Amino acid sequence: MLLKELSALASPLNDQQIGQLQQAASELSPQQLAWVSGYFWGISQTSGATQPTNQAAAAVSSQPAGKLSIIFASQTGNAKGVAEALKEEAAAAGIAVELFDASDYKGKNLAKETHVIIVASTNGEGEAPDNAIELHEFLQSKKAPKLDNLHYGVIGLGDSSYEFFCQTGKDFDAFLSKQGATPFIERVDLDVDYEAPAAEWRKQALDKVKEALASEAQSAQVVQLPVGQAAHTSQYSKQNPYTATLLTSQKITGRDSGKDVRHIEIDLDGSGLTYQPGDALGVWFENSPELASAILKQVGLTGDEAVEVDGDSISLQKALVEKYEITSANPQLVTQYAELSGSKKLEKLAADKDKLRQYSGNTQVIDVLSEKKAKLTAEQLVGLLRRLTPRLYSIASSQSEVDEEVHLTVGVVEYQQGDETRFGGASSFLSHRLEEGDDVKVFVEHNNNFKLPQDDNAPVIMIGPGTGIAPFRSFVQERDNRDAEGKNWLFFGDRTFTQDFLYQVEWQKYLKSGIVNQLDVAFSRDQQEKVYVQHRILEHAAQVWQWLQDGAYIYVCGDATLMAKDVHEALICVVEQHGQKTREEAEQFVNELRKAKRYQRDVY
Repeated sequence: MLLKELSALASPLNDQQIGQLQQAASELSPQQLAWVSGYFWGISQTSGATQPTNQAAAAVSSQPAGKLSIIFASQTGNAKGVAEALKEEAAAAGIAVELFDASDYKGKNLAKETHVIIVASTNGEGEAPDNAIELHEFLQSKKAPKLDNLHYGVIGLGDSSYEFFCQTGKDFDAFLSKQGATPFIERVDLDVDYEAPAAEWRKQALDKVKEALASEAQSAQVVQLPVGQAAHTSQYSKQNPYTATLLTSQKITGRDSGKDVRHIEIDLDGSGLTYQPGDALGVWFENSPELASAILKQVGLTGDEAVEVDGDSISLQKALVEKYEITSANPQLVTQYAELSGSKKLEKLAADKDKLRQYSGNTQVIDVLSEKKAKLTAEQLVGLLRRLTPRLYSIASSQSEVDEEVHLTVGVVEYQQGDETRFGGASSFLSHRLEEGDDVKVFVEHNNNFKLPQDDNAPVIMIGPGTGIAPFRSFVQERDNRDAEGKNWLFFGDRTFTQDFLYQVEWQKYLKSGIVNQLDVAFSRDQQEKVYVQHRILEHAAQVWQWLQDGAYIYVCGDATLMAKDVHEALICVVEQHGQKTREEAEQFVNELRKAKRYQRDVY
């Protein structure tokens, strides 16, 4: 467009030259255009414009064009969101900036960069997110280039309840440093309530980048890229959720089931929100007022005390209901309360990291506070708590099927603690405290690492026990509406056939109509020996291998702690046995499936 406008203006170029320039530019990447801009500027600055072209080229190519490249390694979208905010802020500050998904970034290009920021989340037990596997491996390999001219920053996102907190961010920091790159700002490792510290880190980082690029531009005389434009995003987001309406909350487990699983339908009419199968819905929730009151009583407070939250003064009771996480405990809370209360039990736990993680992961805030009674001030209490964060639920519907609705499959967290019943914060909000017709604040979290194949003829194997079935309901609805020819194979598991077969009627209908070609189920408590989905995979190992040979995509959704590991091991066994490979070769084969996005996981 810019070149067409040039031809209409008083230009030193004739029409033929403009046409040639337009043709050349159309074939260049943004990074190549940046280099060319410096190249032409260098030529224009040579004395008398008569020096040989190769000298000008050498002058401008001796160092890369100064700009900031942002790379995000993201599994569920948090790191991507931070990276997008960083790009917008950089552009607003006049910094030449490009944003890259880690899966689209070639590691060797780091040698051509001046300034890079990596925003990295951590997947599973210290693993790189799916979109960053190749870059993560490349930087550990002998192919990784020397990066003596690179200045970098790393921001890690994670959950301190897990052992390998922010491990991927730590890895990238170590890899870049080993190759000779220099950090221009200290790496930061952020917990689940990362919003405020991430914003502060971004500001500090961009101040340093802007100063450095300005200095480089003066000394190297390199033309900067035009300021990038922020990508189009929905007006509704995590920070600005849409106020939707709850249409349905229906229990879909049997009367005698040990689980309460709900089918939730939410009305998005008029929101303009769109989603794809594999995306998640973020749900902002309010805590139980009764739980907030119990916590206040435990620490000797009334709830009328005023506290400041985001610059506003509100009552402590309101803050506990709307602003802070008061259900799930975490290691920091346990450690800090051990100091405040003097509890010997908690002090002993705090000294053992493994036991601390196990305890905090299985204990609610009220029960930590009950270990030893202690009177706290309002400031001490909120100082113990994390800020409330939305819960992400895999979407269980295809928009081509349900139009302006979104469906979820929610397992209600519920268990006995002595004589009392404990509930999960978001799940009990959706199932028990919201009535049909009530408002619920939501946003769509896109997940590009869990997507149906673009080829509708490709076979698909879906492995989703329990509520992990949710995205596969959306997958099958989508493939049905698209008249996709590819075969669909579902593995589902739960406790019992009669009480826990989620969406049983729908699956039987899809099986009868041929939309689902094969359905294999594993109900662990319907026989003396426990049977799980990984056992069914091994039973059909030869057929699974044949599907893989036919180009099948494999998807796994559900529990990360046990199920996903067991399924992963089963897949390696399938490849090892029926592909006639060594263990190492089978592991490499499965890893290559992940890199090719033919093996995708949404585990939690």
